[in-house]
Amino acid sequence: MSNPRQTDRREFLKVSAAAAAAGAWSLSAASYGRVMGSNAKLQVAYVGTGGIAGNQHVPILTDLGAGCPCYCDADRNRFGPAAERFPDAPGYTDYRRMYDKHLKEIDAVMVGTPDHQHYPATIIAMMAGKHAYTQKPLTHTPWEARQLAIAAEKYKVATQMGNQGHAWEGLRKNIDYLRSGVLGDLKEAHIWTNRPIWRQGMAVPEGGQDVPSNLDWEAWVGPAPMRPFRHDPADGWGGFYHPFNWRGFWDFGCGALGDMACHEVDPVYWALMPGLPTSVELIQPEPIGDRPMYFSTGIVKFRFAADGDRPGFDLYWYEGGDKPERPEELEAEGTELTAEGALYIGTKCKMVAMPAARAEPRLLPTELHESTGTPAQMIERSEGHHLEWYKACTGDAPYTHPSSNFMYAGPLSESMLLGCIAQKVGGVLEYDAEAQRFTNNDEANRYITKEYRKGWDFRM
Repeated sequence: MSNPRQTDRREFLKVSAAAAAAGAWSLSAASYGRVMGSNAKLQVAYVGTGGIAGNQHVPILTDLGAGCPCYCDADRNRFGPAAERFPDAPGYTDYRRMYDKHLKEIDAVMVGTPDHQHYPATIIAMMAGKHAYTQKPLTHTPWEARQLAIAAEKYKVATQMGNQGHAWEGLRKNIDYLRSGVLGDLKEAHIWTNRPIWRQGMAVPEGGQDVPSNLDWEAWVGPAPMRPFRHDPADGWGGFYHPFNWRGFWDFGCGALGDMACHEVDPVYWALMPGLPTSVELIQPEPIGDRPMYFSTGIVKFRFAADGDRPGFDLYWYEGGDKPERPEELEAEGTELTAEGALYIGTKCKMVAMPAARAEPRLLPTELHESTGTPAQMIERSEGHHLEWYKACTGDAPYTHPSSNFMYAGPLSESMLLGCIAQKVGGVLEYDAEAQRFTNNDEANRYITKEYRKGWDFRM
């Protein structure tokens, strides 16, 4: 199929549904492939075929019935997962060239690149009416996150951010508790991660090395400022920037906050839907300033305003081993804080989720949890993160069906990326969400968006 908006496919779906005496939304993702036939499979182009794409996206979407007309990765050595499953599909190192040649053959894209490439690789496809599944954080800057949220509504395509834990039972049980009222009003949320597990907070050696023949360094750097290639064979992750350590660099990634907050903050953000913070504050360490990398530890405070009957609350983010104080209830039972987790402090009681914020929660103390029992289900359970998106792409569900669609994921990502700016400049930053600017720090406003290298600036 050449265009996800083609009327002939929609008519076929209607006719098939009528013949089956069922509604237009009744086809399952598996039955879609059988009904439509092999020549009408959802055609998904993969932008990034190593890492998360090779481990999850390619096998899961293939099992659901998707085809692949083309794929892209700046490193040819990482073509394997797509090349093995789709030997007739051409591979590219530059998604701009892939789109130029194959856009009409593509129905949807899955973007699993370093953070700085998320927005351009996604917006090009969306402007052409293609569905998009993009890894977390949704984008590299707050401006980009808002643009993709706007684009999702404007083009009415199926979208999903790759925070796969959004579909997990444990995460949704957290929402049941947070919405049930058992905690009272939330006063504070404390969320921590052991990331970074990659190199971060170190000096960058001068000079460069020869670019290996398998790597398209121009395409890998993409919209970021060009710099020499560097490789460090002694690094267990494989290289100074590529394929993993880019997360710690301001120009390529968003540090531990960008890597994990869209996972770990997701439960409380979804439960309360607080919008954008009114302020963000770097508690520790010092700002990274002009340094090229994030520090390896840190604490950032977000302030969310009151909304109707819900009072405002503070959210504290901890990374790299920093954690909140262990609550007295855990201390009394001899339980330590795990490497990752969440602590919620309400006006009535506390709740903890360990060993991660997406894990099944429990009230504190244990006696209260046991006597309270399980709260009523407050949110629908998921059929699967990828399947939600797949069904919306095929017409088996509305384009808004994916629960981490860009209308939701955009504000979540924008909020967390504001915290990255706090790590960059320091201090208390007061945020005007409507204007998308800080009201008290002009330097911070420089980082709401960024300059794109020539040939990489794509806008609606």
